Amino acid sequence: MRPLKDLLDTMDAAIAELYAERGVRGVRTRFSMALIRLHHLGPMPIKELAAQIDVTHSAMSQTVTEMRKEGLVETAPGADARTREVALTAKGRALVPFLEAEWRATEAAFGELDAALPYPMTRVIDDVAAALRERPFLDRIRAHLPESERP
Repeated sequence: MRPLKDLLDTMDAAIAELYAERGVRGVRTRFSMALIRLHHLGPMPIKELAAQIDVTHSAMSQTVTEMRKEGLVETAPGADARTREVALTAKGRALVPFLEAEWRATEAAFGELDAALPYPMTRVIDDVAAALRERPFLDRIRAHLPESERP
């Protein structure tokens, strides 16, 4: 699994380098889609934003905390005491046009990379998903545990 993590880290670092070249400070790549969704859909509870981005509530809560520290979003009490409403600040809104352009450029670069390969990356992902449907990853891990550690 290390090669996949290395590949994703390399791609993430390239985007971070682009941010630095453009003078975009305090923005992590994982903020982009949340900021874009808030721009297009307006303020929403953390739980709804997490669903929009397809991450856990906990992960989005941490991301919102980091974005708030950077002055990109603000939070306010939601409809009930258990919720927090997230909204863009002026600083966050100002970044969205660049983030949208970067997102489109990243998707185009990914498509170009995919076309340069002898087979589509999506085929690999589909094949891995099919193999995991046949035998879940947890079963595969358990098979490699010593007998004494198996359930």
